[in-house]
Amino acid sequence: MGLKIAIQGIKGSNHHQVAKDFFGEDIELIECASFDSVVDHLLIGTANKGIMAIENSIAGSIIPNYNLVYHNNIHVIGEHYLSIHHNLMVLKGKSFEDIQEVHSHPMALLQCKEFFKAHPQIKLVESSDTAETAKRIKEENLGNIAAIAPKMAAELYDLEIIADNIQTIVNNSTRFIILKKQNKALPKKEINKASLRFITDHKRGSLATVLNVMSDCNMNLTKIQSLPVIETPWKYAFFVDVTFEKYEHFAKAKSLLEIMLEDFRVLGEYKNALLI
Repeated sequence: MGLKIAIQGIKGSNHHQVAKDFFGEDIELIECASFDSVVDHLLIGTANKGIMAIENSIAGSIIPNYNLVYHNNIHVIGEHYLSIHHNLMVLKGKSFEDIQEVHSHPMALLQCKEFFKAHPQIKLVESSDTAETAKRIKEENLGNIAAIAPKMAAELYDLEIIADNIQTIVNNSTRFIILKKQNKALPKKEINKASLRFITDHKRGSLATVLNVMSDCNMNLTKIQSLPVIETPWKYAFFVDVTFEKYEHFAKAKSLLEIMLEDFRVLGEYKNALLI
């Protein structure tokens, strides 16, 4: 068997799709009930790599996952962007008229809310995972329940899609990060993106000074997210993604920021997936 990949969710989920897209077919999935469990598998060595959703183009950042990566000293070795398609699926032979309830992850239900306004007779029920609901419909022969799930789930659990792409906003994309316990050493010429975490002091203009250093070193800021430092009330850490054309530019910025900043850490150096 190939690489052991820890994912949040089960087979047929969006995390499973990312695992296939990024690593290919020769993988062994480790299905996890939570993102904490994904990290635990990496830390104890039962998984070679992990996959974690980190932000959605509609819902924004998945805040707790930033701290999960940082506090467990996990390394970001890659990223993948997945277009999210929500599909309504039922047992084969069933139709829209048979549906009494639709079960899915709360985010999927939220992103398809407009579709169901025309069907007020259908009760929307939250569940832990999109693919888990699809699997349960098949295993328990649930003829009056539909799932909102990826196309892969319908294929795996032999369900029929009766309405596809029912999400309100068509252009819906999620960014996933690829994780490893140890940092992966890519050739420097292949690295053009990095994820950083740092704390600034409370002096006026501290963050602006950091951003100026990045700009002066020809780096493009693609993401900035502030989070409270849990141990120190009213102190904030910044999680930042930067892209660059030459690794030398990043190395220069890194050497300057290490001197300037408190608790500066590179969480990962990898390829920018949007340019591949």
